[in-house]
Amino acid sequence: MKSFDIYKYKVVEKINILSIEEREKILEKAGYNLFNISSKNVTIDLLTDSGTNAISDLQLSMMMLFDESYAGSSSFERFLESAQNFCNKKYIIPVHQGRAAEKIIADIFCKEGNYVLSNTHFDTGFAIYRYKGAIPINIPTPEIDDDSFCFKGNIDLSRLEYLLTNECNRISHVVMTITNNALGGQPVDIENLKQAYLLVKRYDKPFIIDGCRIAENAMLYKKAKNVNLNIREIIHSYTSYCDIFYMSTKKDGIAHMGGFLATDEEKWVSKIRQLAIIFEGFPSYGGLSGKDMEIIARGLNEVLSEDYLNDRINQVSFLGSLLHKEGIPVIKPFGGHAIFVDAQKFIEHITPDDLVGQSLVVELYRLGGIRAVEVGNLMYGKDAIKNLVRLAIPRRVYTYSHLEYVCEIFKEIKNNKKNLTGFEVVSSDPLVPHFTAVLRPKKVGG
Repeated sequence: MKSFDIYKYKVVEKINILSIEEREKILEKAGYNLFNISSKNVTIDLLTDSGTNAISDLQLSMMMLFDESYAGSSSFERFLESAQNFCNKKYIIPVHQGRAAEKIIADIFCKEGNYVLSNTHFDTGFAIYRYKGAIPINIPTPEIDDDSFCFKGNIDLSRLEYLLTNECNRISHVVMTITNNALGGQPVDIENLKQAYLLVKRYDKPFIIDGCRIAENAMLYKKAKNVNLNIREIIHSYTSYCDIFYMSTKKDGIAHMGGFLATDEEKWVSKIRQLAIIFEGFPSYGGLSGKDMEIIARGLNEVLSEDYLNDRINQVSFLGSLLHKEGIPVIKPFGGHAIFVDAQKFIEHITPDDLVGQSLVVELYRLGGIRAVEVGNLMYGKDAIKNLVRLAIPRRVYTYSHLEYVCEIFKEIKNNKKNLTGFEVVSSDPLVPHFTAVLRPKKVGG
């Protein structure tokens, strides 16, 4: 069956389409950093799927029930019930977004020189742990280059056990990112998660899940395993293997802002709540408006719909299949929220040190007004595992024809990719270089 949008649109926004010459001037003014470009000058925005979602008619209507009381609002009560049902944890502490949860976790568990292990840390967590003086260590599954393996988001259990055995005193905690965003939006298998959890608990270390895309992970798991469980039941299976669960609801909450930490362990509640009050707000709003909490409460229910999740994952697969058919090297199997292009395989004449991923990101915008993000040497420096370009698809925003346009631009780049040049950093902040960098093209032969 031909790809089909399951939504009809009640509100639309006109896309502003500029000429190549206009975009070239914008790139130069922005220091060749796509984060510095105004959204009004972007044709297709695939920079992130975080908070860029289109809310539903029911989310909009629920927002009108907002209660902005400082303490004990009815909006919080609906948020609390929805979050508890979503992750099956008793204690829920709201925060304004996922990185706030990461900061609280880092403040509780990390000391200078500690190791923080993960299947793969994404950018904000990676930066926050480094800010605390800790050392984030990625130990992804050995199958990360196996296109036939369905769970490339897994953690390497052998390396995990080795580090726990030999560096136990330096390890503060272990974080599982579900799905594994930095390495292709790949899902984590429940069995891998369970074995990692049991191993970590043997050494009496906290085990934490970053589940901002756990519903997408659950759908990918269900498709791969063909299990007769609903999405909520699968999510509960995952969250049964952690001490603390946190998520940015800007992803699978289908919201524009928000997040929460959750646990069944009373020993963590007072520490989390205290830091949340200091940095976020009172525990019944956590930096969120009542309107935000209403949108999240509804979104955490809508995301459990298999119709929704199938449409979401099918869009990602559609774009991935188009690019793969054109010979563009993409991470396979396709993940749940984005397509990741292997920039190094695609543009072989530019080295990682010359920021090959950023070269592709810049050309996507120059040629087609498409905004994407580099996940490689600019974002992670020497800690980069691969040099990828992420095409993150916002939820319920773009149609299949928009994705066909993205593929057409890639075809044009492919035909002229030998003309691309590398980039060098003029200035940047050390912890989050990709957000703040000013870059310039490297001179040919320089």
